[in-house]
Amino acid sequence: MSSSAMLYENCRFTDEKPKQTKPDNLQKNWLREFYQIVHTHKPHFMALHCQEFGGKNYEASMSHVDKFVKELLSSDAMKEYNRARVYLDENYKSQEHFTALGSFYFLHESLKNIYQFDFKAKKYKKVTGKEIYSDTLESTPMLEKEKFPQEYFPECKWSRKGFLRTRWCISDCSFDLVNIHLFHDASNLIAWETSPSVYSGIRHKALGYVLDRIIDQRFEKVSYFVFGDFNFRLDSRSVVETLCTKATMQTIRAADTNEVVKLIFRESDNDRKVMLQLEKKLFDYFNQEVFQDNNGTALLEFDKELSVFKDKLYELDISFPPSYPYSEDSSQGKQYMNTRCPAWCDRILMSPSAKELILRSENDEKIVTYDNIGPNVCMGDHKPVFLSFRIAPGAGRRCQRSEKIFRETAL
Repeated sequence: MSSSAMLYENCRFTDEKPKQTKPDNLQKNWLREFYQIVHTHKPHFMALHCQEFGGKNYEASMSHVDKFVKELLSSDAMKEYNRARVYLDENYKSQEHFTALGSFYFLHESLKNIYQFDFKAKKYKKVTGKEIYSDTLESTPMLEKEKFPQEYFPECKWSRKGFLRTRWCISDCSFDLVNIHLFHDASNLIAWETSPSVYSGIRHKALGYVLDRIIDQRFEKVSYFVFGDFNFRLDSRSVVETLCTKATMQTIRAADTNEVVKLIFRESDNDRKVMLQLEKKLFDYFNQEVFQDNNGTALLEFDKELSVFKDKLYELDISFPPSYPYSEDSSQGKQYMNTRCPAWCDRILMSPSAKELILRSENDEKIVTYDNIGPNVCMGDHKPVFLSFRIAPGAGRRCQRSEKIFRETAL
C-alpha cells in the first residue's frame, strides 16, 4: 500500500491594516479553501508550514493564532486525522531566538506506524495522540530550530527569519521537513540597482547555511523537503528593463540628501504615459495583467535565485501565478498590491533523492500536484502553495530504528 503526502505553505492572516479583511473572516476563507484541498486529495500525511505566524503585531494577534490551532485540531474536516504534532514558536519576547514559525503535521487514521525522530536521543519514536508544543521550542528534542545570525541582514533591527526542522519515517522511508523563512527585499530601489540584487545574495547565504546544517555529519543523511517563504524575487533590473523597453526614466531625488527616492518610467510616445513608478516600497506598474496572463509564465525567466542551488535543490514546474504580494481586501482575491513586483516567494523544494522519491509513478496515473490554494479568493498577502504526492513502500532510504521497531509491521 502506498501512502499519500501533502505539503502546504503558508498562512499568515493576523495583521490588520486599512482595507484589509478582518482576521476572523480571512481565517474562514483560508480554512475553507484548505479543507477543500484536503477533501480533494485525501492525503494520509499532511505537513503545514507557516511563517510570520501571528504577523508583525504578534502579541495582539495571539488570540487569532489560538483559534486557528483549535479549529484545525477539532474540525469535522480533519476528524480522520487522529494524530497531530503542532510546533509554534510563540516566544516573541526573546529577540535571540524568536522566529514566528509554525509547523503542523497531521496523520490519517489509516496510517498504522509512523515515527518521528528525536534529535537528542538520535532515534525514532512512534507517533501517537495529538500534541502541541509552543513558547520555547529550544528544549523540544523532536525538532531543530534556528534563527539566522543578525549579521546576515544588519539593516533589519529585529529579523525573525530562520528555520525549523523535523524528521519523519513513513512507509519505512525517512525524510526531513524544513520550514524556512528567508530575508525580504527591504527596498525596491536598492533591489533595482544591481543584477542580481544585494538581497538575493543575502538569501543565498542563509539558504546555504540551512542546507549545510541538514546534511552535516551529526545525523544520518536522508531525503529532505524545504518549504516556506523563501522571499525569492524576480531579477528586478531585468524585469524593469523588459517591462519598460520603450520607456524613458526620470529620477526624483530628495532635496536635502540628494538620495534617489523615486524612479518614473514613461512611454517615449503616447503622450509620455507613466508605465511604472518605483519607490522604496512602491512598484506601481500600469498593466497588472502581465503577472496573471498564462499564470505569469513569461516572467519565469527572471526567477533566477534557485539556479545557484541547481545541484542541491529541485522544484517541480511552476504552473501558478506569483504568490506575493496579493491584496488583503476580501473583494480583490486575484489583485496584487502595488508595493512589490509580484514574485514566486512561496515554494516547495526538495533534495535530488526526494525528487526521485516523489516522481516514481504508479502505473500512468497523475500522482504529483504542485499548485496554489484559493486562486480566486483572498488568502492574505501570500497565496499558499501545496505539493501532493505518493510514497511507495520502500521507495526511500530505510529508517534507522531500534530492533523492536523493525519487528513491527510497517505500512
